[in-house]
Amino acid sequence: MAIPIIMTDASCDLPGSFMEKNNIPFLGLMCHFKNKDYEDNFGKSLSYEEFYKGLENGEIPYTSQINEYRFTEKFKELLKQKRPIIYIGMSSGISGTFNSSKLAKNAILSEFEDADITLIDSKSSSIGLGILVYYACKMAQQGLSKDEIVNWVNNNMLKMNHWFVVEDLKHLKRGGRISSSKAVIGTLLDVKPIIYIENEGELKNVTNVRGRKKAIKYLVERFRERALDNKNQVIGISHGNCIEDAKLLKNIIEREFPNNKFIINTLGMGMAAHCGSGMLSLCFLGNKR
Repeated sequence: MAIPIIMTDASCDLPGSFMEKNNIPFLGLMCHFKNKDYEDNFGKSLSYEEFYKGLENGEIPYTSQINEYRFTEKFKELLKQKRPIIYIGMSSGISGTFNSSKLAKNAILSEFEDADITLIDSKSSSIGLGILVYYACKMAQQGLSKDEIVNWVNNNMLKMNHWFVVEDLKHLKRGGRISSSKAVIGTLLDVKPIIYIENEGELKNVTNVRGRKKAIKYLVERFRERALDNKNQVIGISHGNCIEDAKLLKNIIEREFPNNKFIINTLGMGMAAHCGSGMLSLCFLGNKR
């Protein structure tokens, strides 16, 4: 039985070292920044440091979805290994990228009828998507079949909780992810919007919390309230160049709920263009979203 290939988007925000070590193929959104185009590829084409420095200096990034052509070329390249491909993509409720993967698959099947490509719209993004990819990768390494991995992801993706605190909503408003009326609250003094991803995979402004410490406390309370298993699971924390807050969040949860594995990573260009500096997210498997 051929070991399935687990493929994803760079928007999964897993550490680049993990992607390389586990040979996980990916494609990244393109980001127009400082009059140049860069692929979101875990800080290789443009370092996290330079990107966030630009954001803080007022630079405005623009992203474009991964197109059909890039998916077609990537799928064809991977099919040469004669292994089934499982592509776990970022939510179609956030980006048109997943639709590009469907167009590419259909084009390939018209040419190669036996191409084994499974597409999963994860309804997730950032490190939430990353955790699903992490589990899928480990299952493939343990010898689980394509069907077993696909079934696990499909059965668990709507249990993946995504909770984000952002400094303001201007980036989400500009990208069309949040309405202008919702974005107004982001201008209020010391108000931190809390965003989550609902079942259709879209971003929702669920509440607003005054002060950063209270916002971090709110994230911890969501874990305490919703975690499927408060030990022995993988907890993801991504951050928009605020590593100290990410470490603080980890330490608070770890003190109360030891024996979990944490993955902490910087938010890549694809997501940071819409969330901005100072974004802090907590993602974990819960009873439901």
